Amino acid sequence: MRRSDKEILQREQIVAIMTKTNCCRIALVDGNYPYVVPVNYAVSNDHLYFHSAKEGKKIDILRKNNSVCFEMDIEGEIIPGQNACSWGMKYVSVIGFGQASFIQDNAGKRKALDILMEKYAGRSDFSYSDNDLDKIIIIDVKIMEISGKQSG
Repeated sequence: MRRSDKEILQREQIVAIMTKTNCCRIALVDGNYPYVVPVNYAVSNDHLYFHSAKEGKKIDILRKNNSVCFEMDIEGEIIPGQNACSWGMKYVSVIGFGQASFIQDNAGKRKALDILMEKYAGRSDFSYSDNDLDKIIIIDVKIMEISGKQSG
């Protein structure tokens, strides 16, 4: 990281940011082009979990190349300056890299959905029919590298 004075060194603080934010942007590589998509997610034990339809561009790309970069941030604030080049931004963000795999068995899907629902609904005591589970896939990203950055 170029600006080490802005680096977040405490792993607990990075995890707290990841837990607080609602949107994660995942970057994938589709041939010679990047593809970025925002997703709802949950984090647990160095894994990110997303749910998805079984088909679509994101799934097609991940089947060819399972390397991902992810980013999440807490909404920042513009810091006005005296001139154009002295303006700044107050922010907190996390960027990481990982390897994606698909959870396709229903027991694994239930476990991941419980983690997702705990984050977004505040509870995990939902039931999922086999029919509903058959319509989705869970993307499990094993976090390989992660860093946090803040300013302001």
